[in-house]
Order: sequence, then structure tokens, then C-alpha cells
Amino acid sequence: MTIDELKSEFGLIKLYRLYRQEKRRQKNDRLDDLEFIKSKFFTSFNREINLGSPETFNEKLQWLKLYYRNPLYTRLVDKYEVKQYVAQRIGEEYLIPTLGVYERFEDIDFDSLPDSFVLKCTHDSGGLVIVKDKSKFDKKNARQIIKASLKRNFYLQSREWPYKNVKPRIIAESYMEDSKTAELRDYKFFCFDGEVKAMFIATERQKQGEDVKFDFFDADFNHLPFRQGHDHASVTPEKPVCFDEMKKLAGELSKGFPEARIDFYEVDGRIYFGEFTFFHFGGFMPFEPEEWDYKFGEWITLPKRMLSE
Repeated sequence: MTIDELKSEFGLIKLYRLYRQEKRRQKNDRLDDLEFIKSKFFTSFNREINLGSPETFNEKLQWLKLYYRNPLYTRLVDKYEVKQYVAQRIGEEYLIPTLGVYERFEDIDFDSLPDSFVLKCTHDSGGLVIVKDKSKFDKKNARQIIKASLKRNFYLQSREWPYKNVKPRIIAESYMEDSKTAELRDYKFFCFDGEVKAMFIATERQKQGEDVKFDFFDADFNHLPFRQGHDHASVTPEKPVCFDEMKKLAGELSKGFPEARIDFYEVDGRIYFGEFTFFHFGGFMPFEPEEWDYKFGEWITLPKRMLSE
């Protein structure tokens, strides 16, 4: 078989795989939330979900998706609308400055933006463009990323219902980077009705060719012996300078919610709010070892059902 024939054959195989993936996606999109969650949970954990008396963290997240639909959640997952809520609860000084909000990529006046900035979409996760030097800005690539993100229905990926009614928009924010670590590290706190039980640090996410690293800690910053989704960093991250204040703020923001992950950044000794996440990894990521799924699950006290959206 010639090289051209091989290329042709592998091209057909790739197209066939893409076709099958698209067919599976269309089939999943037609499922109602309960059917989808049951199917994806089985695929993720190789067992059926127990919604009657859920025990694990991931099971309880699915229960909350289905049966606790607090209408405030939609506002809190909107990356623009949440800022007013955070300002009212803990103060404007913890917000990354907003440079603009736009409905279309074509509406962005790049001349008015500073030399460094970040673009992201208000309704999803992943539609992110980091611009460190506007003189080297690849506008064509940024347009492709943002436009694809604006079309994405993030709700359908794991049925996180709060995203159903978030208006897709683009937000421009100031570029932030800690001078010591030369990156923007995420400090993500697992909170349960105002009480912080654990957290993790995401590092190396801005390194080219490197997978992000996750290191988990308890509320006293003791490193926890499990993995979830990503490997640990080769060098365990140091305790952030503002750890105690971040923990206090996370507790304040999470009051009244049975479970919420509150994310912060620390930049040169200052704290900035990141986001609310109500369904960590969509509730579909195994813990290694599995016992930690049950330990995290013990921290969630399921509320009474609330079915209005």
C-alpha cells in the first residue's frame, strides 16, 4: 500500500470516527436529564447510580442536578452577572477588573483594550483567550475560539442545568499574573453550607504543552493522598500567603448552598474571585482511590427538593 493510499484510508477512518461521535452526541442530546445522567454515570463509573439513597460525592452532585434547582444558581454561574453578587457579599476589591462585555466578537474594540487582557465567554468553560502582548495577538485564532464557544451549549455536556438560561456573551478582563509563580494559580475550595472542608490548587495551566496539575489539601492545608482528573505537580505547591483569608471568603460566599466550589486567585498577595462551580467535573470524574468519593460525599447534606428553574 502506498503512502497516499494509507493517508486516504486513515482519513476515511478518522471521518468515520467523527461521524460516530457526532451520532452519539446527537443521541445523547435527545435524552432527558435523568436518562442522560444515568447513562453517563454508568459509563464513567462502570456501575448504576444510586439516586434513592446517594452516598458518594459524584452521586450526590447528580441528585442535586436533578432535584435541587435553586434559581439563583443561573446568576452565579454567569461569569459577568456573578460579579455583582460577589461585590455585595464580600466587596468589589476581590473582583478582577472588567474591561468590556460584548454580544459578538465583532463588537470588541481592540484598540481600546490594554496591551494585556483576557477574553472569555460568560456561559461556558473553555472559551478562553489569553493575550499577554497585543502586538502579537492572533485575532483570527481568537475569533475561532470565541465564536465556537458562543455556539456551545454547555448545559448539554453534563446537564448542569444552571447554564441553560445564561445568555452567551464575551467578557474582557484585565490580565493577571503572580510575579513569584509567573502564572495565575487557581485555589479552589470545596464548601458545604459555609464550611470549607477541602481545596485544590491548579498549576501549570498556562505552560505550553503541559497538562494542568491538581493537588488536593484539607482545610488545614495538609496534602491529601488522592488524584482526580489530573496528576499531582512534580513539586507540591506552597501554601498561598492569603490562604486563611481565602478560606474565610469561600465560607462566606457558600453560605446557604448545600455544596459549592468557590475559586480564587492570589496575585502578588491580593485575592481575586474566580468563579462558582456547583458541579465539580460535572459529577462524572472518579476519585483515585475511590474511598475519597465517599468521604467527600459525607460532607453533603442533601436539602429538600427544589424543582423550579
